[in-house]
Amino acid sequence: MIAVGAATAALAAGVAFSSVGIAEAAQSHGIVAAAHGGKERCHVVKGYWTKTWHKPSRDRHGKVHPGYWTKTWHKARKVCERR
Repeated sequence: MIAVGAATAALAAGVAFSSVGIAEAAQSHGIVAAAHGGKERCHVVKGYWTKTWHKPSRDRHGKVHPGYWTKTWHKARKVCERR
């Protein structure tokens, strides 16, 4: 019973600590933007697909598996540059 209580307390402390870290990170970004006086030029880069070729390989039994292509989606993101 004591172990369950200790685990619950540790979990609650971890949640509180992580939420404080997120709040601090959000505030510091606003301070950095204000310190530059809004002299940043931002634009949104649209999402896009990339294709990657994986070479043929052998498994541990010596069987050769053919190469193959995979597609990877890169999400849209905001890019800012200082002037």
